[in-house]
Amino acid sequence: MASDWMGLLGILAGLGVLIAFAYRGWSVLLVGPAAALVAAAIAGEPLLASWTQTFMTGAAGFIAQFFPLFLLGALFGKLMDDSGSALAIAHGLTRALGTKHAILAVVIACALLTYGGISLFVVAFVIVPVAAALFQRAEIPHRLIPATVALGAFTFTMTAMPGTPAIQNAIPMPWFGTTPFAAPGLGMIAAVIMLLFGLWWLGLVAGQARRRGEGYQPATSADASTDEAMLAETRVAADTPMAGTQLADTPLAGQSRTDTAMNPAGPAPEATVLESRTAADLAADGLLRERASTTDVFDPAECEHGQRSPQEPAFVLAVLPILVVVATNLLMSLLVLPWLDTDFLAEPAWGATSLAAVGGIWSVATALLAGILALIAVNLRRLIALRATLDAGANASVLPVLNTASMVGFGAVIAALPAFELISAAFLSLDGGPLVSLAVATNVIAGITSASGGLMITLQALGDTYAELAAASGIDPELMHRVASIASGGLSRACRITGPWSRCWRLPASATRAAIAISRW
Repeated sequence: MASDWMGLLGILAGLGVLIAFAYRGWSVLLVGPAAALVAAAIAGEPLLASWTQTFMTGAAGFIAQFFPLFLLGALFGKLMDDSGSALAIAHGLTRALGTKHAILAVVIACALLTYGGISLFVVAFVIVPVAAALFQRAEIPHRLIPATVALGAFTFTMTAMPGTPAIQNAIPMPWFGTTPFAAPGLGMIAAVIMLLFGLWWLGLVAGQARRRGEGYQPATSADASTDEAMLAETRVAADTPMAGTQLADTPLAGQSRTDTAMNPAGPAPEATVLESRTAADLAADGLLRERASTTDVFDPAECEHGQRSPQEPAFVLAVLPILVVVATNLLMSLLVLPWLDTDFLAEPAWGATSLAAVGGIWSVATALLAGILALIAVNLRRLIALRATLDAGANASVLPVLNTASMVGFGAVIAALPAFELISAAFLSLDGGPLVSLAVATNVIAGITSASGGLMITLQALGDTYAELAAASGIDPELMHRVASIASGGLSRACRITGPWSRCWRLPASATRAAIAISRW
C-alpha cells in the first residue's frame, strides 16, 4: 500500500513538473524525460532503465509509426502555402460568400484547408489576414477572428470528419484495426453538431456586438497589454511591443507579395495588433514555437523559409490537390489495400504485423504523397524556390514529432509504474461502458499533455484493454476509434488556445476567451 501511494505521488509530481515547465516555454524534449525521471525516482524505479528502456522505447515507437505522416503533412502544408494555393482558396471562398456571410466564409475556408491535410498553424497564418480584411468590411468585431478560425480549423475537421488526414484521426487506427473513415455516421453527426453550434454562437455574439454598435474595433497595443495582464498565469505576455505594418501587407523574409494578394480590401486605416506579426517575429518567438509545436505538425520557425509565389493559381487548381488527397485516401482505404495480398506482413522481417495495424497509416501517407505530387505538377511555375520550400516543409516536421514523442515517452514511463494500475482501474470502472471510459480517459490525459500526445499515451497504456472490452461488449471498433479521436480534441484545445493564439497575434483576453468557448465544443 505504501508503495502504491509513493507511486501515485510520483505520477502527480511528474505531471506537475511537466505542466509547470512546459507551459513556461521549456523545451518538451528536456521536460519530458525530466518529468518521467522525477516520477520514477519517487516511485522507487531504476532511473537509467526508466529513461533508456522505457522512455526511449515509447518515444522511438511513436516516431517509427507516425513520422511519415508528420513529414508528408508538413510538406503538403508548406507547398500549399508557397504555391499560393491556400491563399487562393481563402480568397475564392470569401469572395463567393461575401461580407454578408463573413463568418461562414472563414469557417468553410479553414475547414476545407485542414480537411485537405494542411497543418493548423499554416491555415491560421494564411487565413487571419484575409479574415481581418473581411471582418473589417462586414463590421464584425476583430476579437471573433480567433474563435472563427478555431471553429473551422481546430474542431470538426481535426477529429470528427471521417477521412481527415489529421494525426488525431490516424493514431487510433493501429489499435482498433480501422481506416481513416471509421464510423462515418457518428463522425458526421459530431461534425454537424460542432459546426452548427459554433456558427450559432458566433452569430449570436456578432449580433449582440452589432446592436451595441461595437463594429470592427481593432485592438491597440495598450488594450492588448491590459488584457494580457488578465492572462498572466498563462505566461503569454508580450516580449516586445509590436507596431508598424500589418501582416497582410508585410512581405515575409525571402518572400515576394503584393498588398492586394494578401488583403483584397486594401490596407486597413490603421495597423492592428492582431495582424501586426510577421513570420520573422513568429520564428523568433521561442515560447510560441514550443507551444505550437506540441499542438500541431508544423514548426512555426519554418514559416519564413521558402518563397511564396506572388501569383495565386485559379481556384480550381488550388482545390485540386485537396481533392486528390481525399479521393486517394478513400480509394486506398476501401478498394486498393483490401485487394492487395499482404500476408507477408506476418513475417518477422516486416515486424510480424497485419494490414489492420498499418493499413490506415498507409492510406493517409499515400494520399498525402499523391496530393504533394499533384500540387507540384500544377504549380511548378509558381513554386519559384521548390527546393527551399521542400527543405522548409521537411524541417518543419522534426520538432513537432520529437515533442510529441517526448510526451509519449513520458506516458510510457508513467504507464509502466505499478501505481498506474490504480489510475487505469479508475478509468475502466466508470459507468457507461468502454466508450464512456475511453472518452473520459483520452480527454483528461490530452488536456494534461496535448491532443496527439494524450491520445497516444491513452492508447499505448490502455488501447489493447479497450479493444478487448469492445469486442466482449459487441461494440464496433470503428466507434471506439471515432470516440477516442473526438475526445482528444476537447480539453486539449481549451487548455492550449491561450498559448499559441495569444502569443502569435497579441490577442486580447476577450478574443482568447471566445476561441476557448468555441474549442470546447
